[in-house]
Amino acid sequence: MPGLSGRVLVVDDNRVIRQLIRVNLELEGFEVVTAADGAECLEIVHRVRPDVVTLDVVMPRLDGLRTAARLRADARTRDIPIAIISACTQPELDGGRAAGVDAFLAKPFEPAEMVRLVRRLVGDAVGGPEAAAPGVDARSAPA
Repeated sequence: MPGLSGRVLVVDDNRVIRQLIRVNLELEGFEVVTAADGAECLEIVHRVRPDVVTLDVVMPRLDGLRTAARLRADARTRDIPIAIISACTQPELDGGRAAGVDAFLAKPFEPAEMVRLVRRLVGDAVGGPEAAAPGVDARSAPA
């Protein structure tokens, strides 16, 4: 979607993964803010006001599923699209669905696929022409 960019809050405890996601999104015109875990995400989310949040599942202090649930419970953040980017197990996928996660992308991932996912979620957030119904991204969820 030409001209469509946005702010993405990338939350992952692995510095290399945060940097990989950041670089690929910035190359596509997104503004990227990062956090090292769910607790840091909750500390900065109101200040940075992202269009999309990406979360790893396994992180210290506050994991991705609990972070997603807290974002959904807060009236100020409940409508922000959330993508889990993690090596997820089936129980984690189920927990993510229950927490209101919009999409899943399994690690390891192709950077182009991650960019497409974020672009779609930003489009959903602004009601873009390619907006899709929230749910699991079937291409990246394990069978």
